[in-house]
Amino acid sequence: MKYILILVVIGLGVWFWRSHARGQADEGALPVVGDPAPVFDLRDTRGVHHKLTDYRGRWLVIYFYPKADTPGCTRQSCKFRDDWHSFQEMGVVLVGISADKPADNAAFALKFHLPFPLLSDTDGTFARQYGAWMNLGITGFPRRYTYIVDPDGRIAQVYTDVSVSEHSAEVVADLRRLTAH
Repeated sequence: MKYILILVVIGLGVWFWRSHARGQADEGALPVVGDPAPVFDLRDTRGVHHKLTDYRGRWLVIYFYPKADTPGCTRQSCKFRDDWHSFQEMGVVLVGISADKPADNAAFALKFHLPFPLLSDTDGTFARQYGAWMNLGITGFPRRYTYIVDPDGRIAQVYTDVSVSEHSAEVVADLRRLTAH
């Protein structure tokens, strides 16, 4: 019995180590300011494709959120909703991306009257390209990261330490500074 327990503990240790090592490789490199934004092609809640190239010539804010209709993601998305007029005044496009299914994102958008597209990255492919995927072994989800992409398709700002209550205002202030140039 003692040997079986030792084998189970060793097996779990190896599984955890391999999952963690694979997770590090899967997460991808975090793009930095000046890098070309990783391309994406994702569907929104109505099945419409959104591609990075669709936004060429415009400022774009991409925010990744872990899970629709959870407390933190709801606060963050509603703050973006409340500041929606500021984004529109500046001509900035805003999209949210999660690993949720389109139907879950649609229910979330409807429930909280979110006026911007929510895109579904169900397998985390694009979150990985943005360095925003957290791998938890057999599952994973996007980290709460945000990117501002300039009209030339380059990363202009990266946010990896996001306060859900203050983040939208921070993004709006940075956009005002960036678009003033």
